[in-house]
Amino acid sequence: MEKIINTTNAFLVDEFEADADLITPEASLKEVLDLDSLDYIDLVVALESNFHFKVQPGDFLPLVTFNDFYNYIHAQIQKKEAA
Repeated sequence: MEKIINTTNAFLVDEFEADADLITPEASLKEVLDLDSLDYIDLVVALESNFHFKVQPGDFLPLVTFNDFYNYIHAQIQKKEAA
């Protein structure tokens, strides 16, 4: 899980200019990243290229905090490895 968090935070800071100090497990994903609809597309591309799984429409709807986001990534990796 630590690798997921470190990789995720690194590309959020690099590609989305997120403030690393604001990225905490309980922080609001939407508030910290302040993404518009095009940014969400870029986020999907970044996830797919960094973690090698396909993001499905609607996957982001239940994600509120960074912890939710990390858990989502972890679950998707587990699904991919189990297949």
